[in-house]
Amino acid sequence: MFEFDIQWLLIGLPLAFALGWIGSRIDLRQWRREQRAQPKAVFKGLNLLLNEQPDKAIDAFIEAVQNDPDTSELHFALGNLFRRRGEFERAIRVHEHLLQRADLPAADRERAQHALAQDFMKAGLFDRAEQAFAALDGTPYATEARLALLQLHERARDWRAAADDAARLEKSGAGSFASRIAHHWCELALEADARGDAAEAEAALARAREAAPDAARAWVLAGQRQARAGQHAQALATWNQLRQRLPAFFAVIAQEYAASAKASAQSGEALAALQALHTQQPSSDVMAAIIALDGDAARTRTRHAEQLSRQPTLAAAAAVLRDRADDDTARTIAAVVEKAAAPLARFRCAACGFEAQRWFWQCPGCLGWDTFPPQRLQDQ
Repeated sequence: MFEFDIQWLLIGLPLAFALGWIGSRIDLRQWRREQRAQPKAVFKGLNLLLNEQPDKAIDAFIEAVQNDPDTSELHFALGNLFRRRGEFERAIRVHEHLLQRADLPAADRERAQHALAQDFMKAGLFDRAEQAFAALDGTPYATEARLALLQLHERARDWRAAADDAARLEKSGAGSFASRIAHHWCELALEADARGDAAEAEAALARAREAAPDAARAWVLAGQRQARAGQHAQALATWNQLRQRLPAFFAVIAQEYAASAKASAQSGEALAALQALHTQQPSSDVMAAIIALDGDAARTRTRHAEQLSRQPTLAAAAAVLRDRADDDTARTIAAVVEKAAAPLARFRCAACGFEAQRWFWQCPGCLGWDTFPPQRLQDQ
Protein backbone atom coordinates (compact mmCIF):
# COMPACT_ATOMS: atom_id res chain seq x y z
CA MET A 1 0.00 0.00 0.00
CA PHE A 2 1.22 3.49 -0.93
CA GLU A 3 2.43 5.48 2.05
CA PHE A 4 1.92 9.25 1.93
CA ASP A 5 5.01 11.22 2.91
CA ILE A 6 4.17 14.45 4.73
CA GLN A 7 7.42 15.95 3.53
CA TRP A 8 6.13 16.07 -0.07
CA LEU A 9 3.05 17.95 1.10
CA LEU A 10 5.18 20.44 2.94
CA ILE A 11 7.28 20.95 -0.17
CA GLY A 12 4.39 20.91 -2.73
CA LEU A 13 2.09 23.41 -1.09
CA PRO A 14 4.55 26.30 -1.00
CA LEU A 15 5.66 25.43 -4.54
CA ALA A 16 2.07 25.47 -5.87
CA PHE A 17 1.42 28.73 -4.08
CA ALA A 18 4.56 30.27 -5.52
CA LEU A 19 3.72 29.15 -9.05
CA GLY A 20 0.18 30.50 -8.71
CA TRP A 21 1.42 33.80 -7.43
CA ILE A 22 3.94 34.12 -10.26
CA GLY A 23 1.26 33.27 -12.83
CA SER A 24 -1.17 35.83 -11.45
CA ARG A 25 1.51 38.50 -11.46
CA ILE A 26 2.29 37.78 -15.09
CA ASP A 27 -1.41 37.96 -16.07
CA LEU A 28 -1.87 41.12 -14.02
CA ARG A 29 1.10 42.81 -15.66
CA GLN A 30 -0.10 41.83 -19.10
CA TRP A 31 -3.60 43.13 -18.34
CA ARG A 32 -2.14 46.38 -17.04
CA ARG A 33 0.00 46.75 -20.16
CA GLU A 34 -3.05 46.22 -22.39
CA GLN A 35 -5.11 48.69 -20.38
CA ARG A 36 -2.35 51.26 -20.56
CA ALA A 37 -1.84 50.68 -24.28
CA GLN A 38 -5.51 51.15 -25.17
CA PRO A 39 -6.08 54.58 -23.52
CA LYS A 40 -2.71 55.72 -24.81
CA ALA A 41 -3.71 54.92 -28.39
CA VAL A 42 -7.13 56.54 -27.91
CA PHE A 43 -5.68 59.72 -26.43
CA LYS A 44 -3.06 59.80 -29.13
CA GLY A 45 -5.80 59.60 -31.77
CA LEU A 46 -7.80 62.38 -30.12
CA ASN A 47 -4.73 64.58 -29.90
CA LEU A 48 -3.99 64.04 -33.59
CA LEU A 49 -7.58 64.90 -34.47
CA LEU A 50 -7.34 68.14 -32.51
CA ASN A 51 -4.14 68.93 -34.39
CA GLU A 52 -5.94 68.30 -37.71
CA GLN A 53 -3.94 65.19 -38.58
CA PRO A 54 -6.75 62.77 -39.48
CA ASP A 55 -4.52 60.26 -41.28
CA LYS A 56 -2.37 59.67 -38.19
CA ALA A 57 -5.47 59.73 -35.98
CA ILE A 58 -6.98 56.89 -37.99
CA ASP A 59 -3.79 54.85 -37.52
CA ALA A 60 -3.99 55.44 -33.76
CA PHE A 61 -7.62 54.35 -33.59
CA ILE A 62 -6.87 51.25 -35.65
CA GLU A 63 -4.17 50.41 -33.11
CA ALA A 64 -6.67 50.88 -30.28
CA VAL A 65 -9.21 48.62 -32.00
CA GLN A 66 -6.57 45.93 -32.47
CA ASN A 67 -5.74 46.09 -28.76
CA ASP A 68 -9.39 45.65 -27.84
CA PRO A 69 -11.47 44.37 -30.79
CA ASP A 70 -14.60 44.06 -28.65
CA THR A 71 -14.90 47.77 -27.84
CA SER A 72 -17.79 49.08 -29.92
CA GLU A 73 -17.16 52.76 -29.21
CA LEU A 74 -13.76 52.56 -30.87
CA HIS A 75 -15.37 50.97 -33.92
CA PHE A 76 -17.95 53.77 -34.10
CA ALA A 77 -15.23 56.42 -33.84
CA LEU A 78 -13.15 54.71 -36.52
CA GLY A 79 -16.13 54.24 -38.87
CA ASN A 80 -17.16 57.89 -38.50
CA LEU A 81 -13.62 59.00 -39.23
CA PHE A 82 -13.52 56.89 -42.39
CA ARG A 83 -16.84 58.37 -43.54
CA ARG A 84 -15.70 61.94 -42.92
CA ARG A 85 -12.52 61.20 -44.87
CA GLY A 86 -14.55 59.90 -47.81
CA GLU A 87 -13.27 56.33 -47.31
CA PHE A 88 -16.76 54.91 -47.49
CA GLU A 89 -15.79 51.30 -48.22
CA ARG A 90 -13.70 51.14 -45.05
CA ALA A 91 -16.50 52.78 -43.03
CA ILE A 92 -18.96 50.21 -44.38
CA ARG A 93 -16.65 47.34 -43.41
CA VAL A 94 -16.27 48.68 -39.85
CA HIS A 95 -20.02 49.04 -39.31
CA GLU A 96 -20.85 45.72 -40.97
CA HIS A 97 -18.29 44.06 -38.66
CA LEU A 98 -20.13 45.56 -35.70
CA LEU A 99 -23.48 44.24 -36.91
CA GLN A 100 -22.03 40.74 -37.26
CA ARG A 101 -21.20 40.60 -33.57
CA ALA A 102 -23.70 38.40 -31.72
CA ASP A 103 -22.92 40.03 -28.38
CA LEU A 104 -23.68 43.60 -29.54
CA PRO A 105 -26.38 45.25 -27.38
CA ALA A 106 -29.62 46.26 -29.10
CA ALA A 107 -28.94 49.99 -28.75
CA ASP A 108 -25.48 49.64 -30.32
CA ARG A 109 -26.91 47.43 -33.07
CA GLU A 110 -29.44 50.14 -34.00
CA ARG A 111 -26.70 52.75 -33.88
CA ALA A 112 -24.51 50.65 -36.16
CA GLN A 113 -27.40 50.15 -38.57
CA HIS A 114 -27.93 53.91 -38.71
CA ALA A 115 -24.22 54.52 -39.28
CA LEU A 116 -24.16 51.90 -42.05
CA ALA A 117 -27.14 53.54 -43.75
CA GLN A 118 -25.29 56.85 -43.68
CA ASP A 119 -22.23 55.16 -45.19
CA PHE A 120 -24.30 53.81 -48.09
CA MET A 121 -25.91 57.22 -48.60
CA LYS A 122 -22.58 59.04 -48.73
CA ALA A 123 -21.14 56.39 -51.03
CA GLY A 124 -24.01 56.86 -53.50
CA LEU A 125 -25.28 53.31 -52.98
CA PHE A 126 -28.85 54.50 -52.80
CA ASP A 127 -30.58 51.12 -53.13
CA ARG A 128 -28.61 49.72 -50.19
CA ALA A 129 -29.09 52.96 -48.26
CA GLU A 130 -32.86 52.72 -48.75
CA GLN A 131 -32.88 49.16 -47.37
CA ALA A 132 -30.68 50.15 -44.43
CA PHE A 133 -32.82 53.14 -43.51
CA ALA A 134 -36.04 51.11 -43.86
CA ALA A 135 -34.64 48.62 -41.32
CA LEU A 136 -34.58 51.45 -38.73
CA ASP A 137 -38.37 51.72 -38.60
CA GLY A 138 -39.53 51.46 -34.99
CA THR A 139 -36.14 52.42 -33.54
CA PRO A 140 -35.03 55.70 -31.95
CA TYR A 141 -33.56 56.56 -35.37
CA ALA A 142 -36.90 56.18 -37.17
CA THR A 143 -37.47 59.92 -37.77
CA GLU A 144 -33.96 60.50 -39.09
CA ALA A 145 -34.31 57.43 -41.27
CA ARG A 146 -37.64 58.59 -42.66
CA LEU A 147 -36.18 62.00 -43.48
CA ALA A 148 -33.33 60.30 -45.31
CA LEU A 149 -35.79 58.09 -47.19
CA LEU A 150 -37.76 61.19 -48.17
CA GLN A 151 -34.60 62.70 -49.67
CA LEU A 152 -33.77 59.44 -51.43
CA HIS A 153 -37.23 59.11 -52.96
CA GLU A 154 -37.21 62.75 -54.08
CA ARG A 155 -33.79 62.25 -55.65
CA ALA A 156 -35.08 59.15 -57.44
CA ARG A 157 -38.25 61.08 -58.45
CA ASP A 158 -40.40 58.43 -56.78
CA TRP A 159 -43.01 61.01 -55.89
CA ARG A 160 -45.64 58.66 -54.46
CA ALA A 161 -43.14 57.15 -52.04
CA ALA A 162 -41.93 60.65 -51.18
CA ALA A 163 -45.48 61.83 -50.46
CA ASP A 164 -45.99 58.79 -48.22
CA ASP A 165 -42.73 59.52 -46.37
CA ALA A 166 -43.71 63.16 -45.82
CA ALA A 167 -47.20 62.20 -44.62
CA ARG A 168 -45.78 59.71 -42.11
CA LEU A 169 -43.29 62.28 -40.85
CA GLU A 170 -46.04 64.84 -40.35
CA LYS A 171 -48.20 62.27 -38.57
CA SER A 172 -45.30 61.42 -36.23
CA GLY A 173 -45.00 65.06 -35.19
CA ALA A 174 -41.76 65.76 -37.04
CA GLY A 175 -43.13 69.04 -38.40
CA SER A 176 -45.33 70.36 -41.20
CA PHE A 177 -44.74 68.83 -44.62
CA ALA A 178 -47.93 70.10 -46.30
CA SER A 179 -46.19 72.28 -48.88
CA ARG A 180 -43.71 69.52 -49.71
CA ILE A 181 -46.51 66.98 -50.16
CA ALA A 182 -48.25 69.43 -52.49
CA HIS A 183 -45.08 69.59 -54.60
CA HIS A 184 -44.99 65.78 -54.78
CA TRP A 185 -48.55 65.68 -56.12
CA CYS A 186 -47.76 68.48 -58.58
CA GLU A 187 -44.85 66.42 -59.88
CA LEU A 188 -47.19 63.46 -60.27
CA ALA A 189 -49.58 65.72 -62.21
CA LEU A 190 -46.77 66.67 -64.60
CA GLU A 191 -45.90 62.98 -65.10
CA ALA A 192 -49.56 62.17 -65.80
CA ASP A 193 -49.77 64.98 -68.36
CA ALA A 194 -46.60 63.67 -70.02
CA ARG A 195 -48.36 60.28 -70.39
CA GLY A 196 -51.45 61.99 -71.77
CA ASP A 197 -53.55 61.03 -68.73
CA ALA A 198 -55.49 64.25 -68.15
CA ALA A 199 -57.85 62.74 -65.57
CA GLU A 200 -54.96 61.50 -63.43
CA ALA A 201 -53.24 64.89 -63.70
CA GLU A 202 -56.38 66.68 -62.57
CA ALA A 203 -56.79 64.29 -59.64
CA ALA A 204 -53.16 64.83 -58.61
CA LEU A 205 -53.60 68.61 -58.66
CA ALA A 206 -56.71 68.24 -56.52
CA ARG A 207 -54.65 66.24 -54.01
CA ALA A 208 -52.03 69.00 -54.07
CA ARG A 209 -54.61 71.68 -53.29
CA GLU A 210 -56.06 69.46 -50.57
CA ALA A 211 -52.64 69.04 -48.96
CA ALA A 212 -51.80 72.76 -49.06
CA PRO A 213 -54.67 75.04 -50.16
CA ASP A 214 -52.46 78.13 -50.14
CA ALA A 215 -49.51 76.61 -52.00
CA ALA A 216 -48.87 78.50 -55.22
CA ARG A 217 -47.73 75.70 -57.49
CA ALA A 218 -51.05 73.89 -57.84
CA TRP A 219 -52.74 77.12 -58.98
CA VAL A 220 -49.92 77.88 -61.41
CA LEU A 221 -50.03 74.40 -62.96
CA ALA A 222 -53.81 74.33 -63.14
CA GLY A 223 -53.84 77.57 -65.12
CA GLN A 224 -51.06 76.40 -67.41
CA ARG A 225 -52.96 73.17 -68.16
CA GLN A 226 -56.08 75.15 -69.00
CA ALA A 227 -54.11 77.52 -71.24
CA ARG A 228 -52.51 74.60 -73.12
CA ALA A 229 -55.98 73.15 -73.65
CA GLY A 230 -57.13 76.46 -75.16
CA GLN A 231 -59.30 77.26 -72.12
CA HIS A 232 -57.85 80.75 -71.73
CA ALA A 233 -60.79 82.27 -69.85
CA GLN A 234 -60.63 79.48 -67.27
CA ALA A 235 -56.85 79.95 -67.04
CA LEU A 236 -57.32 83.64 -66.30
CA ALA A 237 -59.85 82.81 -63.60
CA THR A 238 -57.46 80.32 -62.00
CA TRP A 239 -54.55 82.75 -62.10
CA ASN A 240 -56.70 85.54 -60.71
CA GLN A 241 -57.20 83.35 -57.65
CA LEU A 242 -53.43 83.01 -57.43
CA ARG A 243 -53.08 86.81 -57.72
CA GLN A 244 -55.50 87.29 -54.85
CA ARG A 245 -54.07 84.55 -52.62
CA LEU A 246 -50.34 84.83 -53.31
CA PRO A 247 -49.58 87.99 -55.30
CA ALA A 248 -45.81 87.58 -54.88
CA PHE A 249 -45.90 84.43 -57.03
CA PHE A 250 -47.96 86.01 -59.78
CA ALA A 251 -44.84 87.38 -61.48
CA VAL A 252 -43.93 83.77 -62.35
CA ILE A 253 -46.81 83.50 -64.83
CA ALA A 254 -47.41 87.21 -65.58
CA GLN A 255 -46.47 86.93 -69.26
CA GLU A 256 -48.50 83.73 -69.69
CA TYR A 257 -51.40 85.60 -68.10
CA ALA A 258 -51.02 88.36 -70.70
CA ALA A 259 -50.99 85.83 -73.56
CA SER A 260 -54.19 84.16 -72.29
CA ALA A 261 -55.82 87.58 -71.87
CA LYS A 262 -55.14 88.35 -75.53
CA ALA A 263 -56.39 84.94 -76.62
CA SER A 264 -59.65 85.36 -74.68
CA ALA A 265 -60.19 89.02 -75.63
CA GLN A 266 -59.83 90.16 -72.02
CA SER A 267 -56.84 92.45 -72.48
CA GLY A 268 -58.49 95.44 -70.81
CA GLU A 269 -59.37 93.65 -67.58
CA ALA A 270 -56.01 91.88 -67.48
CA LEU A 271 -54.13 95.14 -68.07
CA ALA A 272 -55.93 96.81 -65.17
CA ALA A 273 -55.16 93.85 -62.90
CA LEU A 274 -51.49 93.87 -63.87
CA GLN A 275 -51.13 97.59 -63.38
CA ALA A 276 -52.70 97.40 -59.92
CA LEU A 277 -50.37 94.56 -58.99
CA HIS A 278 -47.31 96.41 -60.31
CA THR A 279 -48.26 99.44 -58.22
CA GLN A 280 -48.28 97.25 -55.11
CA GLN A 281 -45.29 95.05 -56.00
CA PRO A 282 -43.06 96.43 -58.77
CA SER A 283 -41.65 93.64 -60.92
CA SER A 284 -39.82 93.54 -64.24
CA ASP A 285 -41.82 90.44 -65.25
CA VAL A 286 -45.13 92.14 -64.53
CA MET A 287 -43.92 95.22 -66.41
CA ALA A 288 -43.05 93.02 -69.41
CA ALA A 289 -46.58 91.57 -69.30
CA ILE A 290 -48.12 95.06 -69.17
CA ILE A 291 -46.11 96.16 -72.20
CA ALA A 292 -47.10 92.95 -74.03
CA LEU A 293 -50.77 93.85 -73.53
CA ASP A 294 -50.36 97.55 -74.32
CA GLY A 295 -47.69 98.00 -76.96
CA ASP A 296 -48.17 101.75 -77.42
CA ALA A 297 -44.67 103.22 -77.76
CA ALA A 298 -45.40 106.49 -75.98
CA ARG A 299 -47.01 104.79 -72.99
CA THR A 300 -44.15 102.26 -72.90
CA ARG A 301 -41.60 105.09 -72.61
CA THR A 302 -43.63 106.66 -69.83
CA ARG A 303 -43.87 103.37 -67.97
CA HIS A 304 -40.14 102.75 -68.28
CA ALA A 305 -39.40 106.22 -66.94
CA GLU A 306 -41.75 105.64 -64.01
CA GLN A 307 -40.10 102.26 -63.39
CA LEU A 308 -36.67 103.90 -63.27
CA SER A 309 -37.98 106.50 -60.82
CA ARG A 310 -39.48 103.85 -58.53
CA GLN A 311 -36.72 101.26 -58.95
CA PRO A 312 -33.42 102.91 -59.96
CA THR A 313 -31.79 99.72 -61.27
CA LEU A 314 -29.52 98.99 -64.21
CA ALA A 315 -32.33 97.08 -65.93
CA ALA A 316 -34.70 100.04 -65.65
CA ALA A 317 -31.98 102.40 -66.89
CA ALA A 318 -31.27 100.12 -69.86
CA ALA A 319 -34.97 100.14 -70.80
CA VAL A 320 -35.10 103.96 -70.70
CA LEU A 321 -31.94 104.20 -72.78
CA ARG A 322 -33.35 101.77 -75.37
CA ASP A 323 -36.47 103.94 -75.68
CA ARG A 324 -34.32 107.02 -76.39
CA ALA A 325 -31.59 105.41 -78.50
CA ASP A 326 -31.89 107.49 -81.67
CA ASP A 327 -28.25 107.23 -82.80
CA ASP A 328 -25.44 104.69 -82.79
CA THR A 329 -23.76 106.12 -79.70
CA ALA A 330 -26.96 106.00 -77.67
CA ARG A 331 -27.67 102.46 -78.81
CA THR A 332 -24.13 101.40 -77.82
CA ILE A 333 -24.55 102.93 -74.36
CA ALA A 334 -27.91 101.17 -73.98
CA ALA A 335 -26.32 97.84 -74.98
CA VAL A 336 -23.48 98.30 -72.46
CA VAL A 337 -25.89 99.08 -69.62
CA GLU A 338 -28.11 96.16 -70.63
CA LYS A 339 -25.11 93.80 -70.56
CA ALA A 340 -24.17 95.05 -67.10
CA ALA A 341 -27.75 94.50 -65.94
CA ALA A 342 -27.96 90.92 -67.29
CA PRO A 343 -26.52 89.17 -64.17
CA LEU A 344 -29.19 90.88 -62.05
CA ALA A 345 -31.96 89.38 -64.18
CA ARG A 346 -31.28 86.03 -62.54
CA PHE A 347 -33.05 84.21 -59.74
CA ARG A 348 -31.06 83.18 -56.66
CA CYS A 349 -31.70 80.40 -54.17
CA ALA A 350 -32.02 81.83 -50.66
CA ALA A 351 -30.61 78.61 -49.15
CA CYS A 352 -27.45 77.90 -51.17
CA GLY A 353 -27.02 80.91 -53.48
CA PHE A 354 -27.47 78.93 -56.72
CA GLU A 355 -28.33 81.35 -59.55
CA ALA A 356 -30.28 80.65 -62.73
CA GLN A 357 -31.91 82.49 -65.61
CA ARG A 358 -35.18 80.64 -65.00
CA TRP A 359 -37.19 80.14 -61.84
CA PHE A 360 -37.40 76.77 -60.05
CA TRP A 361 -39.77 75.28 -57.50
CA GLN A 362 -36.93 73.04 -56.31
CA CYS A 363 -33.37 74.35 -56.29
CA PRO A 364 -31.12 72.31 -58.62
CA GLY A 365 -28.21 73.04 -56.29
CA CYS A 366 -29.38 72.16 -52.79
CA LEU A 367 -32.66 70.41 -53.77
CA GLY A 368 -34.58 72.62 -51.34
CA TRP A 369 -38.24 73.38 -52.05
CA ASP A 370 -39.53 76.97 -52.35
CA THR A 371 -36.06 78.40 -51.76
CA PHE A 372 -36.14 80.57 -54.91
CA PRO A 373 -37.84 83.92 -54.24
CA PRO A 374 -40.23 84.62 -57.14
CA GLN A 375 -38.54 87.95 -57.83
CA ARG A 376 -35.42 88.46 -59.90
CA LEU A 377 -32.38 89.92 -58.17
CA GLN A 378 -33.00 93.27 -59.82
CA ASP A 379 -36.49 93.44 -58.30
CA GLN A 380 -35.53 92.56 -54.73
